[in-house]
Amino acid sequence: MKYLSQKKGFLGYEASVTQKSKAIIIPFGMEKTVSYGKGTKNGPKEIIKASHQVELYDEEFNCEPYKKIGIKTLRPLKINKNITKALKTLSDINSEVLKNKQFPMTLGGEHSITPGCISAFTKKFKKICILHFDAHADLRESYNGEKFSHASAIKRCLDNKNVSVVSFGIRNISKFEIPFLKRNKSRINIFWAKDKSKWDMSRFKKLIKNKNVYLTFDVDGFDSSIMPATGTPEPGGLFWDETLNIIRIASQNSNIVGADINELSPIKGFDSYNFLVAKLAYKILTYKFLNS
Repeated sequence: MKYLSQKKGFLGYEASVTQKSKAIIIPFGMEKTVSYGKGTKNGPKEIIKASHQVELYDEEFNCEPYKKIGIKTLRPLKINKNITKALKTLSDINSEVLKNKQFPMTLGGEHSITPGCISAFTKKFKKICILHFDAHADLRESYNGEKFSHASAIKRCLDNKNVSVVSFGIRNISKFEIPFLKRNKSRINIFWAKDKSKWDMSRFKKLIKNKNVYLTFDVDGFDSSIMPATGTPEPGGLFWDETLNIIRIASQNSNIVGADINELSPIKGFDSYNFLVAKLAYKILTYKFLNS
């Protein structure tokens, strides 16, 4: 695999040549099934660009986490026009990263990337739990005739029998998804956005306790007031501090083994949204390696 120079990669810091990298950033701006706002193909580039403005010091941990982690950024690849072949590429990349005992974080692109990302983990682990942040359940069998649609991302992951899901922030679901959800209550646990004030975080801890967890973050999981730069922004979503609290709890009670962040559609002239996602990526890595 070929990598960007550290100055051009995620965070853009000067790296010692002897620094061992524990995390690999995978830019993968796949955009094939978006159904409303477009622009997710530009997400990875703008996240990496914004990350160069993220302060490297973390006041929560009283250090510069990147020095303890080591982060390399894969050089962007040409993405196959065939969606199944594109997802196979992602699966192969993650397999290679896992073989090297490193932590893969994919920057999308649309949420359709996640079934490709998760494939390597379903082979490596007997069971894998997906921690899913989203406005939408993504449990459709298909959407607009495409079974690998962004609206079917979690359903495709659940095609693997060793996968379970804990979702946060869901506030938009179709009637077609409800029967599948009801049939699979043992594998799918949803913390609905409408119940935010009543979320039982002790229950969340029990659901993920000592499990291998893959984190997938659709940025429309955030409330649209802080994240309008996405194809389907929704009111009533997550805010920054409560989001970090969920990830913090996950890092303390489970083994986070990989992650993806998807569905950023950059808005020209509004870099704060790109910056928010870049900081989110850094915080996920920080919690993974400094808080577990």
